[in-house]
Amino acid sequence: MEDIIDRMKINEIFLSIQGEGVQTGLPTFFIRTKGCNLRCNYCDTKYAYTKGHDMTLNEIVKEVRKQPYKLVCLTGGEPLIQPIAGSLIEKLVQENYKVCIETNGSINISKFPNNQNVLYSLDIKCPSSSMTDKMYFKNLNYLKKKDQIKFVMRTQKDYEFAKSIVKRYKLSNQTNVLFQPVGGIKARWIVDKVLSDKLNVRIGLQIHKIIWPSSKRGV
Repeated sequence: MEDIIDRMKINEIFLSIQGEGVQTGLPTFFIRTKGCNLRCNYCDTKYAYTKGHDMTLNEIVKEVRKQPYKLVCLTGGEPLIQPIAGSLIEKLVQENYKVCIETNGSINISKFPNNQNVLYSLDIKCPSSSMTDKMYFKNLNYLKKKDQIKFVMRTQKDYEFAKSIVKRYKLSNQTNVLFQPVGGIKARWIVDKVLSDKLNVRIGLQIHKIIWPSSKRGV
């Protein structure tokens, strides 16, 4: 029998397409973990805070193997607070899966695997989230060209904050930078600001919210 430390708290697992970032549109198998150490004002996955069940590492990998695709997204909640998150990432990479890790920016990612088959999608929380003070800014030193950093913004203050971080850390030279609106769709105001300020960043949309506007889970 596997010990409790070999279990991960899972909210849901499902096959869909990646809805945001540099892998947008690609068929992806999602593993959404239960629990988060942050409470962003605009969170769209609050159902993952407390709802879920335990699965062993072997049970999770068995579900992944059933899928015809080689892309896996580990998301949450916050997946990196799970004790066996690193072991799951290592196991999937060993089996030649490409793993996208969606993490909220508060966890030190240098403790986890990072090679050509692992893509970190790292948030830096803007002021309207009320979680900016929880960010682990040393993470910005660990991102590689293949990775991505995401700023989700609601207000002009959020935009100015994101712009200052991009310039201060020269992020456009280091990794993929995404500016994304809260809600994931209404981005015109961000486009206008980015073009006006001549920033070298991507505008991110959440296309799963366009394809499935009334669905919150399993997409």
